[in-house]
Amino acid sequence: MSSKKTFNLISKDKINSFKSSIKVDSDKSLSIRSFLIGAISQNISVAKNVLESEDVFSTINCLKKLGVKIKKNKNYYIYGKGLGCFYAKKNTILNFGNSGTLARLLIGIMSTNSNLKLKIQGDRSLNKRNMKKLISLMSEFGAEFLPKKKFNFPLKFISSEMPVGINYEAGVSAQLKSAVILAGLNSFGDTQIIEKEKSRDHTENILIKNSKVIKIKNGNKKIISIFGKKHLDPINISIPGDPSSAAFFTALTILNKNSELKIKGVGLNPTRIGFYKLLKTHGANIKFKNIKVKNNETVGDIYVKSSNIRPIKASKKFYVNATDEYPILFIIAALTNGTSVFKGIKDLANKESNRIKEMQKVLKQLKIKTLMKKDSIKIYGKKLISSKKRKINVPNLGDHRICMSAFVLSLITGVETKIKNFETVFTSSPSFLKIMKYLGAKFEIKK
Repeated sequence: MSSKKTFNLISKDKINSFKSSIKVDSDKSLSIRSFLIGAISQNISVAKNVLESEDVFSTINCLKKLGVKIKKNKNYYIYGKGLGCFYAKKNTILNFGNSGTLARLLIGIMSTNSNLKLKIQGDRSLNKRNMKKLISLMSEFGAEFLPKKKFNFPLKFISSEMPVGINYEAGVSAQLKSAVILAGLNSFGDTQIIEKEKSRDHTENILIKNSKVIKIKNGNKKIISIFGKKHLDPINISIPGDPSSAAFFTALTILNKNSELKIKGVGLNPTRIGFYKLLKTHGANIKFKNIKVKNNETVGDIYVKSSNIRPIKASKKFYVNATDEYPILFIIAALTNGTSVFKGIKDLANKESNRIKEMQKVLKQLKIKTLMKKDSIKIYGKKLISSKKRKINVPNLGDHRICMSAFVLSLITGVETKIKNFETVFTSSPSFLKIMKYLGAKFEIKK
């Protein structure tokens, strides 16, 4: 199914019980990073088991426009240009598609790569997202974004001619942290990042093999030091399954009666498994087995069984390590008797869509009450929901995680659901519908 063709998904049947074993799509965050870091390394880097999704194809297309040669055999071979060696023809337009990860990280690299003047943009959804924090940070390195005081794409971008390292106190965004790391690699002097709460560390894990360019000190605060203007050795990486993609099948199994699922070869990086930890503390039958460490990343199998979940109480600390999974967490909370509370979630408003408001709209259609405050939401869940005279309609939001979450909700409740532009799911999980069908889900596709 081509992601370029738009289609709506219609679902109105409950899924039956299942006992099965699956393998989910490869990790999107790591796939994108492997291409970007390979492109600024020396010689040829190899990326194995890469996610072949729209966001990754956008990454490849952008890099090719910057002069990077990429070949595919069984694996992907990235012919690294080294630091500061990107170039672009006059009037080049870089389109990031739907990928906020690509936008932030590639702008990080380009900001300290001299002689770049080009136009940067994304799709309709990405162009709406506020990039003020990114623009502010990259401006510290000397990059320019025009027109000034405009904080969303499209923009004109001019790289820094004399980038100097900066000090940065990181917030919850791993993408901003990664952008600063990547900008620091080609800056004069050192760049230092202080991280109070640990966020995704895939960028650091890839670079740590190039120990001359980065040093990490763990304590009460994590301190990342980046030493600029040193060359990067080529990388050789195999991408594990995406824990964020696995979360939807985990939720489906937990909520479905008499069901069991094994999800093989999933990335279990400690900064990515907040979703699973949170559910386990609230009664979910989830186990990690066959755990190994590959390329500084923890990998293993996830075993899930149907579970009776207690109302979820998620403090702010869980948000950093479960950001992408909050829409499906809201679904689990909505189908659990009692009041669930999620704190520290204001950043959810600036994702592919405003995920707080849009998930509220989805739940409202099932008469599930929610109460939103400045930085938290209460969901008044109920396990049994009648499908009679109920319908769920999800408009074209360009948000893959809301599409997937609404589909899981439909499969558990049997409520007739229409999700517009479901092809957006292919930005992160091109195998999603194939796996759902394998597990017994029934649905219609309408073009």
